[in-house]
Amino acid sequence: TEKRNPRSTHIDTMSTRDMLKIMSDENFAVARAVEEALPSIAVAVDRIADALKKGGRLIYVGVGSSGRLGVLDAAECPPTYGVGPDRVIGVMAGGTPALVRAAEGMEDSAEAGEHDIMAVNVSSHDVVVGISAAGGAAYVVSAMRYASRVGAFTVALTANRGSAIDVMADQSIVVATGAEVVTGSTRMKAGTATKIVLNMLSTAAMIKNGKVYENMMINVRPTNAKLTQRVINITCEISGASREDAEKALNEVDWDIRRACELLKNK
Repeated sequence: TEKRNPRSTHIDTMSTRDMLKIMSDENFAVARAVEEALPSIAVAVDRIADALKKGGRLIYVGVGSSGRLGVLDAAECPPTYGVGPDRVIGVMAGGTPALVRAAEGMEDSAEAGEHDIMAVNVSSHDVVVGISAAGGAAYVVSAMRYASRVGAFTVALTANRGSAIDVMADQSIVVATGAEVVTGSTRMKAGTATKIVLNMLSTAAMIKNGKVYENMMINVRPTNAKLTQRVINITCEISGASREDAEKALNEVDWDIRRACELLKNK
């Protein structure tokens, strides 16, 4: 992740259009790298799905851009899949303030990594996904090491084969996106790959836990106007009921799509 990209050596003197063309071209490598990592991703998904079925949790641990992406994925699971906020957790170096203000120095604190993973009471029931593009952030390494000691299944998500977390994890996902357009700026290709893989981990695990019917979000919660309409649409799609009847049924069962569809089916 620290190598120079020969295709962008003179990007500082390029026209805007040429700069963007190089960035766009390099992004195609992301999809290919994720494709190559699918076997490893599948193993991780199965372990996460199994842990969730048995009452365990999915815990992301990261620093900087990687940590923010983990927290983002965790935050989106409750409204999308109707799971409690304690089932998918994002642990990030620097905590909540680091989401909006960089706290890069925190990635070097092994003590903070162990402290923060201990604070969420990690156990042998959980799966801990350590996210580090370079793969050597002391915060993530320490958190994963502690998680492993208490029996949690550990997954590494990195762009650097042979890195510390790649070697130590029970299952490693290496998405080899290569040198960045701006040397070392892993919020670019490595960050995009990380987002894609996190989407896969949580989405596939939720599907395997029955949170999706066909390809619809059967457990989505109506927390805003858009999602309220989505709940009604899904209920209509599954039950064949009119929007009026669907909304009436949903109101009777606290906007639970499954129960609403059962209610409509039995009418």
